[in-house]
Amino acid sequence: MIDPKLRVLQLVAHHGTVTAAAAALHYTPSAVSHQLRQLAAELGVELVTQSGRGIRLTTAARTVLRHADVLHAQAERAQAELTAATEGAGGSFTLCGFSTAATHLLPPAAATLRDHYPQSKVRVIEAEPARCFDLLLAGDADLALLIATAETPPTSDTRFEQHPLLDDPLDLVVPSGHPLAARRRVTLADAADEPWIVGRPGSTYHHLVLTACMAAGFTPSIVHYADEWDTGTALVAHDFGIILVPRLARLHEDRPVARIPLHGEPAPARRILAATRRGSREHPVVTTALDTITTTATALHPAPRQPAEQEG
Repeated sequence: MIDPKLRVLQLVAHHGTVTAAAAALHYTPSAVSHQLRQLAAELGVELVTQSGRGIRLTTAARTVLRHADVLHAQAERAQAELTAATEGAGGSFTLCGFSTAATHLLPPAAATLRDHYPQSKVRVIEAEPARCFDLLLAGDADLALLIATAETPPTSDTRFEQHPLLDDPLDLVVPSGHPLAARRRVTLADAADEPWIVGRPGSTYHHLVLTACMAAGFTPSIVHYADEWDTGTALVAHDFGIILVPRLARLHEDRPVARIPLHGEPAPARRILAATRRGSREHPVVTTALDTITTTATALHPAPRQPAEQEG
């Protein structure tokens, strides 16, 4: 319903370069440049200027983008209303999310959509949170589950609608014989002097752990890097350090480790958000998917067993 060249301009603004926008759109850089020139000629304004080796958006481009955001949101609302009015949803629908969501939350939602909308093609993509926003903006995903970090777009971003889904507490995992495993009440600050296992620098998990530790008043002493919970718990089981894991993460029960729920204010947690393109929140397929995800998350969120021994 809307000139696709406006989407090209949005992606160039989002990624900052023609090359990155082209990759997100599955175009060649020359095709993106050609569409930008076409759009500029049609509007009679200059949209980009050279800035060193890159490009810079003009004031006119910013004005066009502001209106493009409104147009795309209205088009999404129109599509949602049309689908609801005709009681039918065809085409494709793609859900994307980070690893835990892709494992535990998205498959049940995808199965529900497959059963309720057999004429639709449902797809799941596992992706890091930043990549989820890229997929939404490019039209390659319709609903994303992600973790709120300093790098995620603010809730005021007019391109997306973000809805808090749940706060997933972070549990401390230590070797089974560790002194903290025998205590009834443990705070994150109690682990300040321990050797830590975290995700690679730049990863969402790395940022999550460092933010939680700093909020507890310390900088962790990092000794190993592991992005997968299985790798991290294997290192913990062999007494190489301790880790934080989200409550939704399922660990091997046969490893000699203790999983400890943390106390204190604030107790560390990661906030899981559901994000859509602005205007599409009321689409019947989106609503069905979110209802299933919420139900599944509630069922998967039991508190871990509390240590039963006395406080030391």
